[in-house]
Amino acid sequence: MDYAQLLALRQRHPAWRLLRADHAPLIASFLQQAFVAPNRRSLDARSLASLLEDRLYSLNQEADEPLFPRSASAYLDEWADNANGWLRKFYPPGNDEAHFELTPASEKAIEWLASLGKRQFVGTESRLLSIFELLRQMVQGSETDPQARILELEKRKAALDEEIARIRAGEVALMDDTRVRERFLEVDASSRSLLADFRQVEQNFRDLDRQVRERIATWGGGKGELLAEIFGERDAISDSDQGRSFRAFWEFLMSPARQEELSELLHKAFALAPVQSLEPDRRLLRVHYDWLEAGEMAQRTVARLSEQLRRYLDDQAWLENRRIMHLLRDIETRALAVREQPPNAELLGIDAPAPELTLPLDRPLYSPPLRPKIETLILLEGEDESGGEALFNQFHVDKARLLEQIRQALRQRPRISLGELLETYPMQHGLAELVAYLDLAASDRHCAFDEHQPQLVQWQDASGTLRRASIPLIVFGQ
Repeated sequence: MDYAQLLALRQRHPAWRLLRADHAPLIASFLQQAFVAPNRRSLDARSLASLLEDRLYSLNQEADEPLFPRSASAYLDEWADNANGWLRKFYPPGNDEAHFELTPASEKAIEWLASLGKRQFVGTESRLLSIFELLRQMVQGSETDPQARILELEKRKAALDEEIARIRAGEVALMDDTRVRERFLEVDASSRSLLADFRQVEQNFRDLDRQVRERIATWGGGKGELLAEIFGERDAISDSDQGRSFRAFWEFLMSPARQEELSELLHKAFALAPVQSLEPDRRLLRVHYDWLEAGEMAQRTVARLSEQLRRYLDDQAWLENRRIMHLLRDIETRALAVREQPPNAELLGIDAPAPELTLPLDRPLYSPPLRPKIETLILLEGEDESGGEALFNQFHVDKARLLEQIRQALRQRPRISLGELLETYPMQHGLAELVAYLDLAASDRHCAFDEHQPQLVQWQDASGTLRRASIPLIVFGQ
């Protein structure tokens, strides 16, 4: 950090502006109690204003003169203004009431202020062990020599065998109370810090969504260029270190087995006597649910970005179709006007319906004509050994009957697969009837195909043999 960078942060960063604000103690304490302490992601304007109103009344009653004469709503709007950026005011989808949420900058300022207080217990051993463990994971995970990795695993195996032998001998080494408290405090701090990191990840995706909306609103070029640019930035965020880490964390947390294991570990940790002496916040028992809620908010932001792109494509397609229809109507209007009053002169003329290209290299070389050799043969009358039964054994697949069967089935339910339809109306003409069903499905715009989900259909041929065919999943709809 240099002087210019710090000067820019002092003038522009919301966290620094909060620390310089006249009412910084009120702002930081209230936001900490309303959002950080209860692990609350957002709150509607009415509830948040009620909490702030009670807080202002209490502070004004304690002072000789009113310290905060304005209303709670006025303070909230001021804190959410872009000039401050301590709160984010937004309207959730399907809700007409404003909501507020804490910005990452405000949470950083509150976290820094909390770190200024004197801590009763400062643990160093657990953090030192964490440093060693992280370094060990980095070195071992990057080792390319198989023998070196096997040697390290053998050392760990020997250490585990030695520990198992000591336990079997009755030497059970328990962690002392100081170490238990130290590690629990580190777990608590890391859990809360992780929630703050979620706000930053969500803010990054929200900034990308805002940029996409601005570019779509002001874009004057083609769709391909815009989509290539937007998807490039989205892939850059997803493939960044932060995006990959978030994706790995989300996949790890979405595992039901991991959630159950984490809940069990938290309850066992809270049952320890050294942990109970700290009087921990019981809300830490459901911190993984807070992580899920925070991660879901980030996922919803990405979903809104995809929805914005889809809406843009739909709007562009609608505008293009509207332009085409306008041109067609203009052509029809002009054609009708010409039909009623045909011009005397030639209306339109073309030299040829298509251009004729004559290239010298297209002319083939001369080839002498072939002289056929004609032999005089006496044709003998043969005997017809084939009967005419094959001509009379032909059958016709009535597509109208098949279409009526589909309609009869769709009157009872909105969708039906081809396999379910054949259970109700078995095939009478075997493979030919199945091909007719496929032809009807291909020409029906309400029919859906799923190549990744095969379906097995069966029928009996004329000899009674059971035949089977594997086809894509075909679903007829109304």
